[in-house]
Amino acid sequence: MGRRDIELQTNKVYGHDVVAADAEGPSTAHQISSDSWFQVGFILTTGINSAYVLGYSGTVMVPLGWTGGVVGLVLATIISLYANALIAHLHEYGGQRHIRYRDLAGYIYGKKAYSLTWALQYINLFMINTGYIILAGSALKATYVLFRDDGLLKLPYCIAIAGLVCAMFAICIPHLSALGIWLGFSTVFSLIYIIISFLLSLKDGLHSPPRDYKLPGEGFSKVFTIIGASANLVFAFNTGMLPEIQATIRQPVVKNMMNALYFQFTAGVLPLYLVAFTGYWAYGSSTSVYLLNSVNGPVWVKATANITAFLQSVIALHIFASPMYEFLDTKYGIKGSALNVKNMSFRIVVRGGYLAFNTFVSAFLPFLGDFMSLTGAISTFPLTFILANHMYLKAKEEKLTSSQKLWHWFNIGFFSIMSILATIAALRLIAVDSKTYHVFADV
Repeated sequence: MGRRDIELQTNKVYGHDVVAADAEGPSTAHQISSDSWFQVGFILTTGINSAYVLGYSGTVMVPLGWTGGVVGLVLATIISLYANALIAHLHEYGGQRHIRYRDLAGYIYGKKAYSLTWALQYINLFMINTGYIILAGSALKATYVLFRDDGLLKLPYCIAIAGLVCAMFAICIPHLSALGIWLGFSTVFSLIYIIISFLLSLKDGLHSPPRDYKLPGEGFSKVFTIIGASANLVFAFNTGMLPEIQATIRQPVVKNMMNALYFQFTAGVLPLYLVAFTGYWAYGSSTSVYLLNSVNGPVWVKATANITAFLQSVIALHIFASPMYEFLDTKYGIKGSALNVKNMSFRIVVRGGYLAFNTFVSAFLPFLGDFMSLTGAISTFPLTFILANHMYLKAKEEKLTSSQKLWHWFNIGFFSIMSILATIAALRLIAVDSKTYHVFADV
């Protein structure tokens, strides 16, 4: 039996009795073990400081207020680093690399867990990408309104244009490691809209009368809003695809991944804090869910911020769509030159079709804050916190003390309750917004 046969066999077996035959893990059509920890750290930081940061003043700080928002973001940073570290340390569990989240779950629990994890992860990444397309469309519309506020270019049209650009980018970039220089562009774009939004918010805050920081809503409505915002907290810091990102890193994979995580959760979170806190300070409870709609300043400056937010969203979406691309490319044997006619045609049809559906959903229900809450509730909580703690508990059970086991069970129980409550809150928010507006709304 050759090496290739062994790889294919290990791909089909899901039990504890699997013997690692290839330390590089299952076969894949994409590159693995090629990137430095610094490049991976930039990929993770790109996810945190994507154009989503322009929404946290309105979707986290407004419903939680100063105390809840500041404490919540700091705690979410710490627990997210902890949960991601658990997953990173399981990357080579059992003597083989698990380059996909579903592979790790399948190896520890069995075939059913493999399928369930893949379903959860697909939902997670699909909704994250839906949010990116809504963000990109919002940035396009905001740019247009700066020059012609005639109501002709509505948000659904902008979302359609954004989806087309995302599809073109996905067709041209074959896999995650191929982003290369685009990560540099992404960093520059992020710095531009972060600096502009910070400076304009600071200027507005210094010249504005006292703001109202009262939490919105009354009674049960306020409670549901706060619970929904808790899901936004965990959404802000987690990808739901850490093993896929870790697969690209060079050996030693655990040590290098921890370096990337430390970079993400120290230097990487500072811009997010800066924008979220300054935006809320400047505009209080009236802060928009897309911060650049609240700021005042020269037209060309605001246009620059919106255009860079649009471009960065296109690059960031590609990161979160890459597990689906890898699955499809591997399943249908798409290897070799990215410019090969067969490979190019496949990407046009399959990736184009996937993003067309993603774009349709984005335009159909363009409620950014609601999608962030729902994503955090039904996928980020289970994938990053519940599953991570339980997998680590099961994998390291014989080495853990009683107090350590109790700690992991506490996390599993607490985040399970939070996931259920946050899902109810997010679905309620979507239902309320759907009644307030309508499908294909121009919000």
